[in-house]
Amino acid sequence: MGRLILPEGYRPVLDVKQTEKAIKFTKDFFQLNLSTELNLTRVTAPIFVPKGLGINDDLNGVERPVTFKVRDMGDMEAEIVHSLAKWKRMALADYGFQHRFGIYTDMNAIRADEELDNLHSLYVDQWDWERVIIAEERQLDFLKHTVVRIFSALRRLEFYLNDHYAELPLHLPEEITFLHSEDLARDYPTLSPKERENLVCEQFGAVFLIGIGAPLGNGEPHDGRAPDYDDWITETGNGHRGLNGDILLWNSVLQCAVEISSMGIRVDRTSLMRQLEARGCPERAKLHWHQRLLNGELPLSVGGGIGQSRLCMHFLQKAHVGEIQVGIWPPEMVRQCAEAGIKLL
Repeated sequence: MGRLILPEGYRPVLDVKQTEKAIKFTKDFFQLNLSTELNLTRVTAPIFVPKGLGINDDLNGVERPVTFKVRDMGDMEAEIVHSLAKWKRMALADYGFQHRFGIYTDMNAIRADEELDNLHSLYVDQWDWERVIIAEERQLDFLKHTVVRIFSALRRLEFYLNDHYAELPLHLPEEITFLHSEDLARDYPTLSPKERENLVCEQFGAVFLIGIGAPLGNGEPHDGRAPDYDDWITETGNGHRGLNGDILLWNSVLQCAVEISSMGIRVDRTSLMRQLEARGCPERAKLHWHQRLLNGELPLSVGGGIGQSRLCMHFLQKAHVGEIQVGIWPPEMVRQCAEAGIKLL
């Protein structure tokens, strides 16, 4: 079990019935705004994919996917998705999406190895989105422009909820602040990555932290990233690397930074091979998905995931993701939450 935060004197702003209604308001409003900002079309998506094709998200490379055998396909093994980071790029190609347009979908995943705490559950639901770009847009300025558009949708959501529920506060700043993980590691060498996130998020309110996955000055990455979707190895100037990052918001209930989205410009053929080598897994280049990319069958793209339950939890002022989604939790966590006024669904 991960570290559980129990805010002193916590009382939910909305009761269970109000919360269920507000969840629908939140999801309907935000996905409409996200799709409008980024020219995205909603598509259906798989909850499982064939094992061994390189389609599933490997996360940090150590998490075990939930696997089962399909009887009517000769006991072929399939995996519950961790996310749709790579599937979406195939969909852009197979559905014929062109430059400046893309897709979004409701991604539902099971991550059995997740450490359970206020923000993490076994069940992951997010808006996975992906958009076709061209080579000239594989640069940091374009990524920042995309982040600003997503942040605009977040600010509109906050105002929309405040308009319906005056008890819900307006916390977001007018602009999101862009920082690089390498600069934070240099400026605060004695702090852990999470402590650095908390420090800058409390100061600025909303931060896009650039460069997640590449080793920093101490040889360790700020956080893990798989080598075959986000581009975290390309040099972007000033000694920095990385065309990806996380949208972090300061959470006044938990008094910590909360990652709302992980996103980035995706690997091209060159950065894919460099990142596979850097992670010591060049053999992945032989897998079906990787061969499609290396053979030029997949478009250049930018994409990411935005946590649905986590976004609702944040904007509805909840202390635990279990107040938004139904899950299973360690008995000790259930007991501690109940004593602290946190009602898990």
